[in-house]
Amino acid sequence: MDERIKRQMAFALEIDKAKNVFRQTHLSLNGRNENDAEHSWHMAIMAYLLREYANEEIDIVKVMLMCLIHDIVEIDAGDTYAYDAEGLKTQKAREDAAKERIFSILPKEQKAEFTALFDEFDAYETAESKFVHAIDNLQPLILNDSNNGGDWQEHDVTVEQVYKRQGKTKLGSVKLFEITDEIIQDNVRKGNLKE
Repeated sequence: MDERIKRQMAFALEIDKAKNVFRQTHLSLNGRNENDAEHSWHMAIMAYLLREYANEEIDIVKVMLMCLIHDIVEIDAGDTYAYDAEGLKTQKAREDAAKERIFSILPKEQKAEFTALFDEFDAYETAESKFVHAIDNLQPLILNDSNNGGDWQEHDVTVEQVYKRQGKTKLGSVKLFEITDEIIQDNVRKGNLKE
């Protein structure tokens, strides 16, 4: 094997570790905790299905790839729960270190490509990154809704916290924020989210 494909194969094996990074979100209908690979796959399919609801014209291939790589850094950095105030303080530093180590496995230009894509996601400025964030917010929301708010209840999450996290969803998709709002209000009515 030449050096280039050796590096690509090493990266392919390294990202398999994402299957061992478990999130706080449970699979639908009270399943086990989902892992990062499942979350990213689910997001990529959802992005493709819901692309018509993006606020702006988007490059769907770029969006799907962004979905697939956005949590690779959690192999080293670990999953930071959306409502973990302490963990969020160090998240960027942990993820930046992980990004450097993991993407450095790749050949130089592919490292640059993946790093640029991850940084674009993180910066939250392009139509694609805003839409990916909208999907990243919606995916765990629909799972939590299917579990009668179990993850919110387990962590004493308030409706205010959920709206704060979901507030930027409308930057990527006004329509998906409308759906988000309906789901949140339904869970408040059911007593799954405390006010």
